Amino acid sequence: MKEKIVWFCSNCGNEYPKWMGRCPACGEWNTLTEQKIGPSTGSGTGRGSGTGKGLGAGRGARGYVPGEGRAPRRLSEIDSTNEARVSLHNEEVDRILGGGIVEGSLVLIGGEPGIGKSTLSLQIPLGCPTLKTLYVTGEESERQVKMRADRLGGDASNCVIYSETLIENIISQASETDPDLMIVDSVQTMYTETVDSTPGSVSQIKEVAAILLRFAKETGIPVILIGHITKEGSIAGPKILEHIVDVVLQFEGDNKGAYRILRSIKNRFGSTSELAVFEMTGKGLRQVANPSELLVPMHEEGLSGAAVAVMLDGARPFLFEVQALVSSAVYGTAQRSATGFDTRRLNMLLAVLERRAGFKLAQKDVFLNMAGGLRISDPACDMAVVSAVLSSNFDFPVPSDYCFAGEIGLSGEIRPVAQADRRISEAARLGFKKIFLSSFTSFEAGTKGIEIVKVADVPALVRALFQGGGI
Repeated sequence: MKEKIVWFCSNCGNEYPKWMGRCPACGEWNTLTEQKIGPSTGSGTGRGSGTGKGLGAGRGARGYVPGEGRAPRRLSEIDSTNEARVSLHNEEVDRILGGGIVEGSLVLIGGEPGIGKSTLSLQIPLGCPTLKTLYVTGEESERQVKMRADRLGGDASNCVIYSETLIENIISQASETDPDLMIVDSVQTMYTETVDSTPGSVSQIKEVAAILLRFAKETGIPVILIGHITKEGSIAGPKILEHIVDVVLQFEGDNKGAYRILRSIKNRFGSTSELAVFEMTGKGLRQVANPSELLVPMHEEGLSGAAVAVMLDGARPFLFEVQALVSSAVYGTAQRSATGFDTRRLNMLLAVLERRAGFKLAQKDVFLNMAGGLRISDPACDMAVVSAVLSSNFDFPVPSDYCFAGEIGLSGEIRPVAQADRRISEAARLGFKKIFLSSFTSFEAGTKGIEIVKVADVPALVRALFQGGGI
């Protein structure tokens, strides 16, 4: 069979026989890349792919027989009990995985360069010496991994380092080592001989992921993959990579800041409404069990332009400080800048303030910052953003024991937020005296230690916050 040339879309992974300027599947422009398909190319998981020999070596102890299929079973005969899980001795990671990593699962961790992916993946075996871990490094040398392990600390007695990028050699070594956990850093550096293209290409990533998935399912060894991301923030490679794996976790946060958020994007064995918070220190990532205590105000009383929002990310409520600065525009056009918040939503809130509440901010610069380097998407933070902007504009401080949870609509009304009871309980637990909510919010009575202030719209919020302050 002669080798042929095909064109893969680097965004969605679809294959085409000729080049086109725009991918018909995903609609992106200039994403088709040329790949040569050799005569021995296969699916990697089908017949004749050449991977069965590497997978089958030494796997008799786990019941794997090369080439043996499974008979279909009736749905009523299948055991529906929970999957067997293995604790990684990291409370935050175990919780976001649903109680530990499932045997035979394939977990993908993505994030920006320097965010802490490799650090976390190395901290897992160092903090869990009871698990025999095979750490495959394709980006760093064994010496570099050792230097990082010495800096992180922990017990490295049961962690085996293997520097290799050829997936067939990795599978063969894993079959001989028989680990309890395998970590691959990173999937974009791995390649297989069955595909005639460079490592990191669409076809290579698809083939490597398929081989690792088959290995994990047939041996019961959980595999953690480290993945790069594109400049748009999505995981590099074909979209099918995220479909193949069982769990997708993504690091968020500013790599220049201290805090990192590990968010569950996909989880076949648990909830995707969980997130884990870490703090980057000189000795690696430190678990933050209660992020609210670190993100609340850390400045003196009487400073304007700050308000505390009660955010609910997934099923976890926590409080953080919203900072705003309003000043007269130096140039002809007023500036609008937001860090950790959608600039378009900030412009919408400012337009609501001007149109519905009569505050003239068109000729003023507005700068917004989410404390801790967080990226906020919860619309319940709207009321805190408006309160911080008005506080800076009036130069009138909002008391530090006030917090806010409410979405603002285009007509200036304050809309209720989901799970108000959990937000109220978290604010009361941290010692806040007042929480501002929508007048239409429903919650259970009986919350002690905090006063609930209901406001219907933005003018009512201004009256409740600044009345008596000479504004």
